[in-house]
Amino acid sequence: MRTPVTRYFSNSRVPRRGRVSAGLLMYRRAHGTLEVFLARPGGPWFPHRDHDIWTIPKGEVEPGEDLMDAAVREFREEVGIDPHGPFLELGSVRQRGGKTVHAWGFEGDWDESVPIRTTQVEVEWPAGSGMWSLWPEIDRAAFFPLAAARGHMKVAQHPFLDRLATAIHPGARRSGQTGPGSGRGTSENTPSAAGNPSSTRRES
Repeated sequence: MRTPVTRYFSNSRVPRRGRVSAGLLMYRRAHGTLEVFLARPGGPWFPHRDHDIWTIPKGEVEPGEDLMDAAVREFREEVGIDPHGPFLELGSVRQRGGKTVHAWGFEGDWDESVPIRTTQVEVEWPAGSGMWSLWPEIDRAAFFPLAAARGHMKVAQHPFLDRLATAIHPGARRSGQTGPGSGRGTSENTPSAAGNPSSTRRES
């Protein structure tokens, strides 16, 4: 069966399915250093941008779908890696555009010599032109040490790094105030409080 292709209008006012996403933050220990796996969204919006754009692999939750199930599904669809638990609940954040993102962490690895397998999205570009083209949902993925991850990751998602480090090393000092531009975006729920939810630029 052919996988449906998601359409993104360049007009950000066009309604979409919802404002709740779920995803996974994969991590590994490399030579004693904690590294996290991030993805850079594809599409025509920010072809040269590298700061405040990388994200955990995630996607929107379908109506009635369990948040954890959605996180696993979206991770698999976006990067082609089959995630395995145990999963660490990392709570949720609210991004600048209003989208709430729920996340879980898990330990895993990826052979960087093997390209990621991702889904395709259909984008109206240029804006309002009526012309549609296919783009990969994710155009790059990589592991980063925590400090480097802050230089690339969407600032609103930085609390996930703090919560992951705390979950792995409960006595560790929080590192969330050291990233560039920290303070933008809102940390919504700590892991214990997370639960099910009752454009020219696309918010990832």
